[in-house]
Amino acid sequence: MEFLQTLMSRRRFLQVTGAAGAAAAGSAALPRLAGFSTLSEVHAQPAAGSGQTVITKSICHQCPARCGIDVYTTDGRVHAIYGASNNPISNGKLCPKGHLGTYILYDPDRFKGPMKRTNPQKGRNEDPKFVPVSWDEALQVVADRLNALRDKGESHRFALLFGRGWGASCAGLLGDFGKLYGTPNAGINHSSMCSDGSKKAKKATDGNYSYSAYDYRNCNYLLIFGASFLEAFRPYNYLMQMWGHMRSKSPKTRVTVVEVHLNTTAAAADRALYVKPGTDAALALAIAHVMLTEGLWDKEFVGDFADGQNRFKPGQSVDPAAFKEKWTHGLVDWWNAVVKDATPKWAAGITTIAERDIVETAREFGTTRPAIALFERGPTAHSNGTYAGMCIHALNALVGSLFAKGGLMYQMSPAYGPPPVKVEDYLDEYARSEERKKYPRIDLVGTEEWPMASNMMQEIARNHLAGKPYKLDTVMFYLTNPIWTAPNPQQWEEALKDVFVIDTSPFPSETAMYADIVMPDHTYLERLQDTPTYPFEGWPMAGLRTPAIKPLYDTKVFGDILIEIGKRIKGPTGEYYKKLESTENLLRHLAKGFADSPGTNGVTDFESWKREGVWYRKPYLWQQRRGEFYEWDGQGYNKLMKPEEVKAKLFKTPSGKFEFRSGYLEQHAEFIHRKLGIAQDKVGYPQYLPAKYTGGGDLHFITPKVAMHAEGRGANIPTAIALLQPTMGGRKTVYLEIHPDTARKRGIGNGDRVRIKSAVGSIEAIARYAPGTRPDTVVLPMEHGHWAWGRWAKGRLPGHSGEVTANQSDPISGLANYYTGMVTVEKA
Repeated sequence: MEFLQTLMSRRRFLQVTGAAGAAAAGSAALPRLAGFSTLSEVHAQPAAGSGQTVITKSICHQCPARCGIDVYTTDGRVHAIYGASNNPISNGKLCPKGHLGTYILYDPDRFKGPMKRTNPQKGRNEDPKFVPVSWDEALQVVADRLNALRDKGESHRFALLFGRGWGASCAGLLGDFGKLYGTPNAGINHSSMCSDGSKKAKKATDGNYSYSAYDYRNCNYLLIFGASFLEAFRPYNYLMQMWGHMRSKSPKTRVTVVEVHLNTTAAAADRALYVKPGTDAALALAIAHVMLTEGLWDKEFVGDFADGQNRFKPGQSVDPAAFKEKWTHGLVDWWNAVVKDATPKWAAGITTIAERDIVETAREFGTTRPAIALFERGPTAHSNGTYAGMCIHALNALVGSLFAKGGLMYQMSPAYGPPPVKVEDYLDEYARSEERKKYPRIDLVGTEEWPMASNMMQEIARNHLAGKPYKLDTVMFYLTNPIWTAPNPQQWEEALKDVFVIDTSPFPSETAMYADIVMPDHTYLERLQDTPTYPFEGWPMAGLRTPAIKPLYDTKVFGDILIEIGKRIKGPTGEYYKKLESTENLLRHLAKGFADSPGTNGVTDFESWKREGVWYRKPYLWQQRRGEFYEWDGQGYNKLMKPEEVKAKLFKTPSGKFEFRSGYLEQHAEFIHRKLGIAQDKVGYPQYLPAKYTGGGDLHFITPKVAMHAEGRGANIPTAIALLQPTMGGRKTVYLEIHPDTARKRGIGNGDRVRIKSAVGSIEAIARYAPGTRPDTVVLPMEHGHWAWGRWAKGRLPGHSGEVTANQSDPISGLANYYTGMVTVEKA
């Protein structure tokens, strides 16, 4: 690739060629078993004739799981990666993509150092004509630009956008940078293009804007709505371990999967229900209807009728005074307004799932305790997504699984110490001024347009193009590639043509091809970085990435890039970052908190954290048993909690209970009524709303992630490409899954090249007959379609799914509606 050849000075060329042998790093042979004896641990073997092997404790980067890894380095070359046996997530195991770190580290298409653009023209087919520059020059160019904006009173025109934020040493720095510099746009997260729908549904019902943690080990029933449990749910490696445990323990955990196609999870489950996309809420409501009419709710948690007689009858209202609630709020109101009419027959007509299957699922779920209703992007990536998530989460309340053994809870934060310097001490008059408060975020979060959303990254490109609320001048990207990941990315290609772009990717992403300055981050095996765990078993945990190898090239860890820019900003901001010094200094201060909260594994300071690779502290501090909440007192769950304690620590809702009538949503009743047409007195109830489908086609278009997705980096790794779609047998491409009957009606044969079209655009793909896919739905896993990123990623079929996906979002959560699109498919 011509532009890559322009990157390297003679010194960098020698670095590249010197590492060429490392690019072919392979897995070491396993030790030979003696007879029938077993191995307690497997160790990588150094290559013949090599020197000493060093094992570095670190954290994987292939997905959000944060699995502990042991990285084997011999003579400065990483040659193997295994799951760390001392890490509670990995337990000595890794998922199929865990070994890809060596390929990422030695990717020949990596950026080798900082660069600047010399071609002023920007576009998909424009060579940036990057030339190498020193780090001092790159940092000063950026700092000069930011200082100039601040001098003009236009600091709000700088935005810092990020994707997978890992911890205090990277994403945790962005908010403080925004405060000190004076922009509301640092940083804006990609959560609105990830899974904000599930978090907002939980915020509306139990008061926690967070991902759930789960006690799978003790769960006896899993009802999975579109969560791709055995493909891409988090933490994936641990879930595979728990699947084996759940399916072999006694009693065996029963599993029902709600999906649109036969994926690995559905194939392994006891029952698969193939739901019409966007109708999950109707199914969940019908399950609740059966549970209530048949008396299957957890009375010790929810409450009961005063006289013990079940008055929940189909179609009949109930006097709220007849029911005494315990840890829920608004159950009878919800029944009267929504659930009494949500019969299995009604739901069958909407979802196309047979009425008998709905009833059987409801009875199983309602009688098999502990049970969990688990959901993610599948049901929430629609215009009705928050309400769908609320309907599903309401089932967890009905079975009393919240904070219970075998149920779900929320992750505790690590016991970090304070940073070495306080932001508040370095805010100057400019940063504190009322003038700064006049400028809203570029994504309009917090305004009347998106008052409830937390992030709206997908709105930034079109807002900039329209000058609404203003035009951006400079944008910096960290671990996000919106030209490829956003719906309707064509808008980003236009928007970034007249913006000064700073990219920190180690790889030639699509966004990097629009960059004016490239300041490449280390790959994860070269980084020092904290990784607090979020969706696991509830008790707090924080991993530490420690460099397994000196940086191969002239790169810097992102946290230090930002700190070095900060040091060059005029005034108190520069002084703040000089005091902060470096990410290592920050991490050493954070680790001081472990002295007062020593880890269960003995970690008490930075050095022991580095040695173990992880700090964690068991147990989880709270548990609900038979409708009472208890706090850990050092010996057991012996301290009975008062209602006000439950409200402060667990149910952070206005009522201090799980809310079937959401006080949070009722605070925004006028907005929800205006956006979704719901009567203001009913906005608080979990309910079914018909999805607003986009695209103008006749087939639903679903774009799930797969097990080898590797946070997007797998697209330039041949071994990941070959294994990407195992259910369809893909090797060089990702197939469009289409039902044989649907295909034949369109004259499409198995293996034909097809064109997928919507009102947004068109792409091409290879069709593969998939009898396990709904006839009204086509499925195209989101991975290929890159026009940059590297030699193996570029130009590979199918086209990018985002190019036929409209930019529509759920008004409440702001989650992009990736699964609401409708397309036409024809033979190309």
